[in-house]
Amino acid sequence: MRKIFLLLTLIYAVSLCLHAQSPPLRIIMVGAHPDDCDGSGGGTAILLAAMGHQVKFVSVTNGDAGHQTQGGGALAKRRMAEAAEAGKRFGVAYDVLDNHDGELVPDLATRLQVIRKIREWNADVVIAHRPNDYHPDHRYTGVLVQDAAYMVAVPNVAPDTPPLKKNPVFLYFQDYFQKPNPFRPDVVIDITTVFDKKIYALAAHESQYFEWLPWIAGYISEVPAGASERLAWLAKRQTEPIAPEVFKSLEKWYGKERASKVKHVEAFEICEYGTQPSTDDLKKIFPMLKN
Repeated sequence: MRKIFLLLTLIYAVSLCLHAQSPPLRIIMVGAHPDDCDGSGGGTAILLAAMGHQVKFVSVTNGDAGHQTQGGGALAKRRMAEAAEAGKRFGVAYDVLDNHDGELVPDLATRLQVIRKIREWNADVVIAHRPNDYHPDHRYTGVLVQDAAYMVAVPNVAPDTPPLKKNPVFLYFQDYFQKPNPFRPDVVIDITTVFDKKIYALAAHESQYFEWLPWIAGYISEVPAGASERLAWLAKRQTEPIAPEVFKSLEKWYGKERASKVKHVEAFEICEYGTQPSTDDLKKIFPMLKN
């Protein structure tokens, strides 16, 4: 009887191991400004963090030029505080590098900063801008991350930080620029269930979503005064139709029935640099795709 019990116990233990979830991954999202990762990948970050993955946002600049009446050190300090609060709301770590907003160039010193951040996080996945965008800081952040994609594993580059043992998977945030090539939605994540949480987290960037962006785009008069009204207004501003090519990818990952009910998504493109993920790899990175 004891032998049978031990055998059943062993079978149960093996079964648990076989059905155990993959170990938590470490994801780092790299944006040009404090709020870039939030808007492009914030919903996905909330979902991943809730599943036990470790997520970090990095802003390559301090955002000290992004306002119509404030600027310099005072604005940088304000935006760093906003990023810290947003990080708490998203459930992620948040770093802001002290490079000037609007002056970013893909030089060696900044590349080494990016390499060190990816290494320090021991990243399995890196997500950043594509290197074609209306904003030079966005473009050059994309270039900097591309330039880091191989070097993160080279021991003699930035030798003060241990190199990664495996090159991460590199992905791009979604954008809408067509030249020289349009965004390709390789992975689409349903963020409908956490959309309100994302909006609440975005609202931590008051200087951007309720001041600077409405001013520079000409709709500052539309911004409500009350906190709850602002959240509702921001949710409406952040809601847009799902593009046909994105919806097609959504159906691939979630099936037609589930996809037909999705209201909000975030999409990502696989970068040609770094480790090239298989379909199974992508399901490990984004466990919500298994459902």
